[in-house]
Amino acid sequence: MREKIVFIGGGNMASAIIDGLLGQGRELADFLVIEPYAPTRDALIARGLTCQEGVGPAIGDAVLCVLATKPQGLQEACGQVRGYLPAAATVVSIAAGVDLASLSNWLAGHARIVRAMPNTPAKVGLGMTGLYATAACGAAERERVDALFKAVGERLWTDNEAMIDAITAVTGSGPGYVFHFMAALQKGAVELGFSDADARRLAVATFRGAAGLAASEDVPLAELQDRVTSKGGTTYAALTHLRQAGVADAICEAVHKAEQRARELSAG
Repeated sequence: MREKIVFIGGGNMASAIIDGLLGQGRELADFLVIEPYAPTRDALIARGLTCQEGVGPAIGDAVLCVLATKPQGLQEACGQVRGYLPAAATVVSIAAGVDLASLSNWLAGHARIVRAMPNTPAKVGLGMTGLYATAACGAAERERVDALFKAVGERLWTDNEAMIDAITAVTGSGPGYVFHFMAALQKGAVELGFSDADARRLAVATFRGAAGLAASEDVPLAELQDRVTSKGGTTYAALTHLRQAGVADAICEAVHKAEQRARELSAG
């Protein structure tokens, strides 16, 4: 018997996960999407997915229930789900800043819950998802959830719920830091005479290549940096300026600011 996965919310992240699972052999019939926004719902139906406007008895045989709504709509979604949710189902929340205690309370004490923090590169199968499960989730439940996010990239499980806020700061917000750096590199290239299109191409290819190289070799990132830095050369000149400008310290401080904000959101 195939296992049913219900998504409460059919936005970008839900679609990315569904696409990833379909690419690994899942069938359209494995999914039910609850999506109140008509244009999004119509687009999902056009793809062949079973999609309905509101929560109802159809979620009663779900093995996994993925809460993919925006954080501000999560309490309302939990209130709609709890009357139909099977006790054996595992609930997965991808909302930032909502702790397990709140989720369990909103779900009338439901115990099998996993907090997940994916990031936007999941859309192209290159995501990184942080995961934390309640004690009620056994090996089978964790394996199901792990498979869910394996379809869109890498996973990191933590034994401390507070570390989900740290993961949010590093990888959840991390693409924003990278895009910021990429935009600056593009701007510098334009100032050197390249067109916007060529400058963007140079910046994106540089990041893609550097990330691919880093992923291919299990060595400290500082060592990779040293390999491309000849004393007195062009890279040395650029990195010397970045160090003098305190760029690395500013990036570390930004990560701490993001983690602090994630904790504030979790605390309500």
